[in-house]
Amino acid sequence: MVKAQLDNNSTYTVNIPSGAVINTSGIELKEEIEFSFSTKEKIEHEKDPNFHIYLCFGQSNMEGQGAIESQDKTVNERFQVMQALDCSELGTKGEWRVAVPPLCQCASGLSPADYFGRTLIDNLPTDVTVGVINVAIGGCDIRLFDKDIYQDYTNTYTESWFQDKIAAYEGNPYQYLINLAKLAQEDGVIKGILLHQGETNTGDDQWPLYVKKIYEDMLDDLTLSADDVPILAGEVFAGEENCCSSMNDIINTLPEYVPTAHIISSEGCPGQDNAHFNSAGYRLLGERYAEMMLSLLGIE
Repeated sequence: MVKAQLDNNSTYTVNIPSGAVINTSGIELKEEIEFSFSTKEKIEHEKDPNFHIYLCFGQSNMEGQGAIESQDKTVNERFQVMQALDCSELGTKGEWRVAVPPLCQCASGLSPADYFGRTLIDNLPTDVTVGVINVAIGGCDIRLFDKDIYQDYTNTYTESWFQDKIAAYEGNPYQYLINLAKLAQEDGVIKGILLHQGETNTGDDQWPLYVKKIYEDMLDDLTLSADDVPILAGEVFAGEENCCSSMNDIINTLPEYVPTAHIISSEGCPGQDNAHFNSAGYRLLGERYAEMMLSLLGIE
């Protein structure tokens, strides 16, 4: 008789005695076999519907250029980030950790993703955890995230500061993000996509169509529905002496092409130069991303 026993460590031990017939062709064992396997790992990694995951991508403002101040270093453990790169002081690629900034690269700064996650957990039920994955490259054209033509946009800048970032994402930031997202889907449920990009594409009225394709590719590659996973796109910096606020008129047309797109205003978000928000600006912008997401979740 074949015997199986489950112990307190979720391990099955199976004993097959000699002489047992183990398939319909009548193969008979000449020696006793015993083996064990564990169900514990599968139980621990079962997808948690209360683990809400958000994908973040874009250029330098999504990377985060804000100074990380003391108030930014205390984070509720319900807000997690999947480490996108191996960073000696932060963690290992593909592992979740408490979302103490930086959330994008090893030496990036405060980003909209920081106060997006914090604001969400302050307003969601206490059994909900929020996780973000942030893959962004300062200076990039949005088409660097188009999986079909990204190779045409890897040399927007030839300097090492740009090329090294692309290399860190294995030459293909879109696929890199998708691979991390698939890993995250083993743990939780993707609820939304956050985009902050546009400075490099200022004046290009085809930008909404570029974003539409990338968004639809993401949904297809991750087997997601637009109705369940909206895209939230932030306006670029619009303070005094800015470089690119004319792009906001184009960004605001995105919902005409993507019905599940929602625009996050940057009005009143302070900056540190002509393109980037300062820390206070990132906090305010991140809160606005969260407020939009909460309204879409039906939470006021």
